[in-house]
Amino acid sequence: MESIADSDLYLRYVIGMIDPEILHTTPERHIRCNPLLAQFIVDASFPEIIVEGPFDKRQLDASYRTAREALVTQGWRRLQELASNPPPSLLDYPI
Repeated sequence: MESIADSDLYLRYVIGMIDPEILHTTPERHIRCNPLLAQFIVDASFPEIIVEGPFDKRQLDASYRTAREALVTQGWRRLQELASNPPPSLLDYPI
């Protein structure tokens, strides 16, 4: 991974899906390689990801979808901040 800004692993970490104790043992991948999560990023700087089928966010409850978009988008924006200005401790990464 060239930058933390593109990291699915660190996106999941900053939004609370990954515990810091297992961060170093969890495989890394690009955010776009996890379309089920990436589809919830709603930002003009991130290309829209559309998932077809039963996991398409458009088929989910509107209130759940809105909350998930807010969390994942906030996490993605946090990654953009971390890429240019990382805090001294990994424990300060999460939102």
